[in-house]
Amino acid sequence: MEIEFESVVFRWAARPEAWLFADVPEELSEDISELTAPFARGFGSVRVEATVGETTWRTSIFPSSSGRYWLPLKRAVREAEGLVEDGPVTARLRLLDV
Repeated sequence: MEIEFESVVFRWAARPEAWLFADVPEELSEDISELTAPFARGFGSVRVEATVGETTWRTSIFPSSSGRYWLPLKRAVREAEGLVEDGPVTARLRLLDV
């Protein structure tokens, strides 16, 4: 399964010094949860191949307390793609292990 979505880069309040994310829209998060339930890993994480702009990497998305999945945006990706906190991001995810 591949999905594409638009989001806003945000800083995780619990670890503001280091962690920036994009959240997957609610409807897509519900679809992912239903599809991956039998394969979910620790903390409900789902392995993905993510692409933002020209940068592709493997990571995991994590369910938040709101039910939406969060895509972590590591520094190398943010720098390569010019992503900034509160700025827009378009991401494409390919779910692995499904």
